[in-house]
Amino acid sequence: MSHEHEPEHEPQEREPEQEHAREHELQVRNPATEEVVATVPAADAADVHAAVVRAARAQERWAALAPGDRARLLRRFAVAVDEHREELAQSEVLEAGHTVGNARWEAGNVRDLLDYAAGGVERLTGRQIPVAGGLDVTILEPLGVVGVIAPWNFPMPIAAWGTAPALAAGNAVILKPAETTPLTALRLAELALEAGLPQDLFQVLPGHGPVAGAALVEHPGVAKIVFTGSTAVGKQVWARGADRLKRVTLELGGKSPNIVFADADLEAAAVAAPMSFLDNSGQDCCARTRILVQRPVYERFLELLAPAIESVRVGDPADVQTQMGPLISRPQLERVRSYVDPDAPGIRGKAPEGPGYWFPPTVLTGVDPRARVAVEEVFGPVAVVLPFDDEEQAVALANATDYGLAGSLWTRDVGRALRVSRAVRAGNLSVNSHSSVRYWTPFGGFKQSGVGRELGPDALTAFTETKNVFISTEGPAQ
Repeated sequence: MSHEHEPEHEPQEREPEQEHAREHELQVRNPATEEVVATVPAADAADVHAAVVRAARAQERWAALAPGDRARLLRRFAVAVDEHREELAQSEVLEAGHTVGNARWEAGNVRDLLDYAAGGVERLTGRQIPVAGGLDVTILEPLGVVGVIAPWNFPMPIAAWGTAPALAAGNAVILKPAETTPLTALRLAELALEAGLPQDLFQVLPGHGPVAGAALVEHPGVAKIVFTGSTAVGKQVWARGADRLKRVTLELGGKSPNIVFADADLEAAAVAAPMSFLDNSGQDCCARTRILVQRPVYERFLELLAPAIESVRVGDPADVQTQMGPLISRPQLERVRSYVDPDAPGIRGKAPEGPGYWFPPTVLTGVDPRARVAVEEVFGPVAVVLPFDDEEQAVALANATDYGLAGSLWTRDVGRALRVSRAVRAGNLSVNSHSSVRYWTPFGGFKQSGVGRELGPDALTAFTETKNVFISTEGPAQ
């Protein structure tokens, strides 16, 4: 963000290797044209150490501020992001190949996350616990310096998932963006300073995962790591921090089911299915890439699905009419291709030819449920359709993976919706919808999809320690 069958060439932190990149710099390529659009310095271990030292000093000053003052500064940061939404969106189109509509939403999501986190600063309260002989209270205190390692698939929002609540809880943050998408992160750091956040409180260090990322994870001055990426690398992050019992939040891989029962509104389910796995070109851990359809309506569902897939507009991400853009890089394109036999039966859309990392929308049929493409995270615009007979088999197929991040089910039966939702082992489920992520509700995975939860009303507490204080009210012994 996978499981024991995950390919050895899984990109670290979902960051493909940079072509011709030098050790001390990162080349940023436009995925739609393959052109280099920027070159930025790459941090090394010494840079990370210096940043941690600076962050620790800034964090002490930040935590000492009145809660209302911290909240006010975070709201100013949100305003600054809002004022530069279009600039940030265009940068995301350039470096990540996101459609401009998605990129605008992502910039707005950063703004909303900062606003939401700011609202929690003055509500980060402890408890008073009844005890004999005195008063017992709990205090939520910041951890210190938090490292956030963000992926390339949603560079702005996921960076903010960790950064906004960590800052709100009184911590300093060092953000290491993905190697391919550092530009929006660097701009967010500039906007934070312009908004009045203290110098060194929020630092962005672009760099290679095995160098800057590893140094951040292993640094004794970093209290917690928030990592989003592959399950394989997430395990490495946890292992590297284990020596110091470092706290972690890990949002990892997914192979989410989309379960369509015979009593569902088939037209609605078929129309909604394409973008449930094609959004962001399928580079989404919540992508519903296993479409499970009850056998009596299987053929009819495919008839409805085909025109929906074939009509998806793939092309220039800067065009507001475009629904799907390119993949992030050539290594990722080759990875996706490795899962799909060109002669395999299924439904295929169209994609541009020529420069750019393009792959067409693809739905495979007649797939063995145990095949790689059916159980591994492809991280591209590829889904499989599998038939099932009854509710029990649907749940078994949905759970037949080491992942458990998200999923959907389509039915008119409320009782079935509740039963299946309880039975599917995943952290984020939706009924008659594919909506998984809201900044005001918890997000995270079961099994090898991750550890901990992000977002929602408890987001700030994940960046605190609970201190218990007992105050005796007993008089001195006579």
